[in-house]
Amino acid sequence: MITPKEYISLKELQSLVRLSLEERFALPVWVSSEISELKVNYSGHCYLELIEKGQNDTVPVAQSRAVIWRSRYPQIASRFETETGSRLGAGIRILARVQVTYHELYGFSLQIIDIDPAFTLGDMERRRQQTIARLQAEGVWDMNRELQLPVPIQRVAVISSANAAGFQDFCKELEKSPYRFTLTLIDAVMQGTAAEDSIVEALCHAARRLEEFDVVVIIRGGGSRSDLNCFDSYRLCNHVAQFPLPILTGIGHDKDVSVADMVANTHLKTPTAVAAWLTERMAELDGRLDYAALQLRELTGRLLHANEVRMERYSGALKQYTSSLIVRHKFRLEQMGEQLPDAVRRFLDQKRRRLDTALELIEGRRPEQILRLGFAIVRTRGGILSATQAEVGQQIEIEVADGRIGATVNHKEIWKKQQ
Repeated sequence: MITPKEYISLKELQSLVRLSLEERFALPVWVSSEISELKVNYSGHCYLELIEKGQNDTVPVAQSRAVIWRSRYPQIASRFETETGSRLGAGIRILARVQVTYHELYGFSLQIIDIDPAFTLGDMERRRQQTIARLQAEGVWDMNRELQLPVPIQRVAVISSANAAGFQDFCKELEKSPYRFTLTLIDAVMQGTAAEDSIVEALCHAARRLEEFDVVVIIRGGGSRSDLNCFDSYRLCNHVAQFPLPILTGIGHDKDVSVADMVANTHLKTPTAVAAWLTERMAELDGRLDYAALQLRELTGRLLHANEVRMERYSGALKQYTSSLIVRHKFRLEQMGEQLPDAVRRFLDQKRRRLDTALELIEGRRPEQILRLGFAIVRTRGGILSATQAEVGQQIEIEVADGRIGATVNHKEIWKKQQ
């Protein structure tokens, strides 16, 4: 059986732990960590949850509660925001001067005495430069900026918080425009620890509907630098850089340009500036169309005038040619009129001579004339008789120039035709 002198109570054990820690960490120490949670109590005390992540930058390997008492919190928070441009909040890495404490009821905790803003600034810039270097090394840095902006830009996917003042300003500015825009809001969380995942999911949603949009706009109102840390994250910037449509950003911070702004196709300062840029681009297109219409009218006018001059020249030339042609033909007709009687007489004389010649030929070939030359025509009752038709003893009639003679065929001889 164990006697009372062989064991100690829980309170005694925790007291020993407290005394050991107080002896080991009698003086404050500087500790680097990331704020995972921060809450300011109504009493003015600030309670934090500090963590340290492993190599994959996701899973915590250490965790501790911390507090900044109200007597120090306003000064520490104000100095931190002034020097870093960011409020203390979740997701920020800090270098804090802490007093290690241990309480028998509440356990291990850290009492923050001071925070070094320079460490946070350096960490933010380090992460930013790591993102830039990685995107450049992977060859995606210029991909979205090299995309050709469509003409015109009217179908716009807007990634923003529906209730954000920046989105309302964006819509109000477009309402003033004389041009019509079709807006599709893809609601997303735009600040805090959930912002990165929410914006990436919104981009994925837009990527599934590419044919519906000309561009994608990412907008939000102004905020602290810590609120905008997600726009320097590698994961979000990688999605922006490789997005297949041009992305316009109006994240609303004038002092700094985020990595997302750098890789986006077009970077503008505020949501209102994005809306104004869209209107100006449509106005430029409108102006180009007006100028093209003016040029077309001027060109058409010049062509019409040139054609009118050419037609007048052709018309004059045609009139002159027609007049000359008429004169020439009239002269020829007059000449032909003068020559026609002589030509008719020559023609008639020629025809008359030919007719006389034909009459002489006809007259010379009349049977009477042929008979006068000593020829005779032998006939029978059936008509003119040839040697092949004649028969010995046949009665025939012989016509000569001065009469007719009756005779009888006594002999016939048929001459062979010469070959």
